[in-house]
Amino acid sequence: MTFGRPHRHYRRCESTNSRARELAAADAPGGTIVTADEQTAGRGRRGRSWSAPAGKALLYSAILRPLEQRHRLLPVAVPIAVCEAIEGLAPVECAVKWPNDVWIEGRKCAGVLIEARPQDGWAVIGIGVNVAIEPGEFGADLRGPATSIGHGCGVDEVLEAVNEALGRWVAAEETKVLAAFHGRDALRGKRVVWEQGSGTANGLSDDGNLLVSDDSGATLSLGAGEVSLQPSS
Repeated sequence: MTFGRPHRHYRRCESTNSRARELAAADAPGGTIVTADEQTAGRGRRGRSWSAPAGKALLYSAILRPLEQRHRLLPVAVPIAVCEAIEGLAPVECAVKWPNDVWIEGRKCAGVLIEARPQDGWAVIGIGVNVAIEPGEFGADLRGPATSIGHGCGVDEVLEAVNEALGRWVAAEETKVLAAFHGRDALRGKRVVWEQGSGTANGLSDDGNLLVSDDSGATLSLGAGEVSLQPSS
């Protein structure tokens, strides 16, 4: 699949995902993307906000249509695509912190928010990438955990790279997606905590859930919608 046309760009909007959902509901074709220089109500997972100085981050949403069973690993494939896009532009190494964060040297550079409507046959893929935000420009609560690509990268070139990588990974076979995640898994082998307990992360199941060995030695499969994870150290 090819992403990038049609392309709607806004100088300022509430949320690119909200605009993309409106377009998808109005039968916009698959491959349509929405971008903005600035968002006033950008969202991450579980109601978290996503903010960035105008023009210094890629604020991007894409429509995937038709949404099919073969896309069940979409939440895994999209962060991998973002990693490859970034690494193609800058001398950095990216990892994926399950389920939706892209890290550079242990700090968040990008996030993914997928909002699917399987009954209507489409999904909106939201991606936010910190491209050229200086450390002092992050809010006080983000200066430790957040980072940018840097290295002179611009938003337009990141946009082109994301379009290209996303097209490849959305269509990738499940075995390839899982193998690529294994090589970028930021949590594997680490102690993690979640709402109901703690244990050691041990990769992904075939359906994209996080596998953990809890403190009793049992193996659990945790879905992204039911947990909030963080390294325990």
